[in-house]
Amino acid sequence: MTDSLTPARTRVAPSPTGDPHVGTAFMALFDLAWARRTGGRFVLRIEDTDQNRLVEGSEQQIYDSLAWLGLSPDEGPVQGGEFGPYRQSERLETYAPYVQQLLDQGNAYHCWCSSERLAQLREEQQASKQSNTGYDRLCVGKTRQERAALPGFSETPVVRMLIPDDAPTSFTDIIRGTVRAPRPDDQVILKTDGFPTYHLAVVVDDHLMGINTVVRGEEWISSTPKHVLLYQWLGLEVPQFAHMPLLRNTDKSKISKRKNPAARLMWFKEQGYLPEAVRNFLQLLGYAGDEENEVKSFEQFVQEFSWEKVNTTGPIFDLKKLDWLNGHYIRAMAADELATRISDFAVAAGQWAAPSPAQLDVLRRAVPIIQERLVLLKDALPQLDYLFTADADIVVDPDALAGLADNAPEVLDAAIDVVSSVALDAASIQAGLRERIVEGMGIKPKFAFAPVRVAISGRKVSPPLFESIEILGRESSLARLKGLRSSL
Repeated sequence: MTDSLTPARTRVAPSPTGDPHVGTAFMALFDLAWARRTGGRFVLRIEDTDQNRLVEGSEQQIYDSLAWLGLSPDEGPVQGGEFGPYRQSERLETYAPYVQQLLDQGNAYHCWCSSERLAQLREEQQASKQSNTGYDRLCVGKTRQERAALPGFSETPVVRMLIPDDAPTSFTDIIRGTVRAPRPDDQVILKTDGFPTYHLAVVVDDHLMGINTVVRGEEWISSTPKHVLLYQWLGLEVPQFAHMPLLRNTDKSKISKRKNPAARLMWFKEQGYLPEAVRNFLQLLGYAGDEENEVKSFEQFVQEFSWEKVNTTGPIFDLKKLDWLNGHYIRAMAADELATRISDFAVAAGQWAAPSPAQLDVLRRAVPIIQERLVLLKDALPQLDYLFTADADIVVDPDALAGLADNAPEVLDAAIDVVSSVALDAASIQAGLRERIVEGMGIKPKFAFAPVRVAISGRKVSPPLFESIEILGRESSLARLKGLRSSL
């Protein structure tokens, strides 16, 4: 029931600075679940104030990847909404009055220090190993003229917060309870290019968009006291904070795109994972340690959602668990739907040109013979490629050929007779080949069908043989059996 809960307005706010990070989906999942649980709204905001780091196409990838996972927002740059615009670069005039208010109140000040001076200051602080690092407030209380008379002056100032000595360093988190963070520094809130920094923009935007639950990674805990101060100075209501644990590699390090390809959200789609499996996997990561009923739909997740279940220990990104989940969802899927998913993936991945109706029919008939052991969509067509290859173009693996016993010609002759005469369903084919080769020729089942498998698929190991012969049909199967027989 949602009637006793305040409708939550949540948001995910990625920056379009490269391939979307899996952490974006992790946050979006919990944002959307809490919004649905409370009858609220989930917002996507594009934080593009760092113009130097923008990557072309990245914003579209954010939309595409969230849509693929079924985590599309209720409001955003594409959907629109009454709290737009939803790109920070289109909201620049929004921030100026708030900066001016902070300056007028004495909560912020202009800083004319050059980047060279700031770099030198950092070096000196590191060399002296002083504990209190950060800006030394050279510009506080000075006019432009007074500051210009001193070294390291820059014509265009930034605006910094003036952090009071008694600034609060603890806050309440709906996952972690009371959280203590380091004392804030005099954070830059307006850059020389007129763009706000993240810290000011996030507070102003979350307020103006009505965001009342801020879900983000624990790396932002140290920044939260700055944000709380800004809310208080500007006379704005402070939202709830929920700081999620960081996803970690198996060596406990923070998952990053540089070290782990799975940190890229689109990697999962490229590998052939199902979106419902990835979403289920992220649900488990959020509730790390809750191993009961691991397979859950998003609807079930929403129905049972609770911040108390979130484990604050960084969950290990174990792809074996994801492989298991993906295999489960593949096996639970209707064969026709799985065939469609395989075909769509193969076309998108360049494994297959647009398939003909005949090829799609073969795929639909072949899916049941690989479905039980299939883990990733990308592995489906490579396992079945022999079914889509012209009989004359079948390439026999040299190792498979070399491994055939001396009686291979006789086995193939028997198989040709059987396939020529029996009803062409898998059960009849199996019965006929067993009677003729296993019983009639006294060959152990383990070795009896090896020449037939190599002739049909070109491989030593392939999907089930008798079903493959049924799918190929009498004419193709005989052409392949006779082709290998004539080469021996």
